[in-house]
Amino acid sequence: MVNSEDLKNLIIEQILEKKGENIVVLDLRGISSITDFFVICSGNVEQHIKAIKDNIIEQLAKKGIHYWHIEGELANTWILIDYVDVVVHIFHPLTRDFYKLEKLWSDAKLEKVKTDYENIEVGK
Repeated sequence: MVNSEDLKNLIIEQILEKKGENIVVLDLRGISSITDFFVICSGNVEQHIKAIKDNIIEQLAKKGIHYWHIEGELANTWILIDYVDVVVHIFHPLTRDFYKLEKLWSDAKLEKVKTDYENIEVGK
């Protein structure tokens, strides 16, 4: 069985593989009993959001790690994948801006995940 820290890192790897954007981790240990971490990211269109979701589920399943619950697959504007100790939120940017989970859980420690592919200027 994988611990929550390792599970969080595995999920982030899969998000990065599909070039998820604006990735943050909210550490909820000590402030919530529902989960240890929220991993939040954005996809730029519905197909991108679905690709991120599919990659997480498929790659973790290959390691014998299966989600407990999933929501939002039909709309593909906010998909929640519940791995119990880690809950993944994959948003369309407009939906993410509307719900503002980072502000809702502002008492959690927030870690931004650095990517090599975001904020790249054209012609550089």
